[in-house]
Parts: sequence; C-alpha cells; structure tokens
Amino acid sequence: MRTYRVNDIFYSLQGEGHNAGRAAVFVRLSGCNLACPFCDTDFTSYETLTAAEIVGRVQALVPAGSVRPMVVLTGGEPTLQADEALVGAFHGAGFGTVAMETNGTMLPPASIDWLTVSPKTPVTVDRCDELKCIFGPDGILCDADIEATYRYVQPCDTGDAAANAEIIARCVDFVRLNPQWRLSLQTHKLAGFK
Repeated sequence: MRTYRVNDIFYSLQGEGHNAGRAAVFVRLSGCNLACPFCDTDFTSYETLTAAEIVGRVQALVPAGSVRPMVVLTGGEPTLQADEALVGAFHGAGFGTVAMETNGTMLPPASIDWLTVSPKTPVTVDRCDELKCIFGPDGILCDADIEATYRYVQPCDTGDAAANAEIIARCVDFVRLNPQWRLSLQTHKLAGFK
C-alpha cells in the first residue's frame, strides 16, 4: 500500500495569496528537491501514513457539521509525493477543493483544483491558478514564464525588521509600476497564527 511522508497536518487559515483568510487544512509533506536560502519550513521530520490515514486525520480536525474546508498540500515540495490517489481520497471524502503549493519544478497531479506556483529553476509547470514570486533584497526572484490567473509578489521575510520594511516598500512600488501583479503579505505571521 502506498504511503506518504507527512511532516504536519493542521487546521488554520490560508495566510497568503488569493485564498488568504480562507479556512484550510494543511498537509505538509516532507522533503524537497531544492535548498532555497530563504525557506522558513522544517520539512525533514515525518511520519509515514497512507492516503486513508491522512484523510482520517484531516477529517478529525474539521468540526462536526461544518462545511469541509479547502485542503492544501504543501511541503517541502509536495509534487515529490502527492499523486492522483491522495487527491482522489480527499475528493472521495467530500473535500471539494484540494490545493497545492509547489516550486513548479515537477508536474502536479492533474486532479488538483487550485495550483499555486512559487517558481524555482528548472520550471516544468507552464500554467497555474496563482503565481507567487518572492521579492527579496535584490528585487523579484522570479524569471519563469508561467501563465497564471493571478500574479502575486510576496516580500521575503529576512528576519530583520528594517530590511523587511524596505523590501515591502519596494514591493509596493513594483506593484504600482506593474499592476498585473498584486501584493501578498504573510498574514499568518502578522496575525500570529500557524
């Protein structure tokens, strides 16, 4: 039976991008094919679970009688593990929106309902719902030509308040000059939730 390396499963709100503020259960899969210097995610520890076990844990987090929230497959890099069987298990359990946050270096399962790409090289994804590019001290860190319904630029959190304020100001200027982009702030960090 197929198993997945799962770092964490938690119920919260989407903190960034187009779905910011939306209730979501996050399934953080372990492992990544890159080592980005600005990554703020620990994805090295994990437990091994089947798709049914993952769905069961997600269902246990959702209050009885409530509408099923969005499920977000994230990582690490979820395309290293997520497949049609896992997405199908969520759809079969009544979860209407299964989203994925990926670096775009590998193709996601075709049945994903919402795809967010924060592109890294080499990009293999050519279409997504949401393109999220990090804006760092040296400007936008995105050179991928990906067709996207929504385009977001997100300030890189350097851990230094003064540097972060400068990056945010530069992001605002960038969006003013490039109105096809929108500003995405990490509201989960600002509001203090996971």
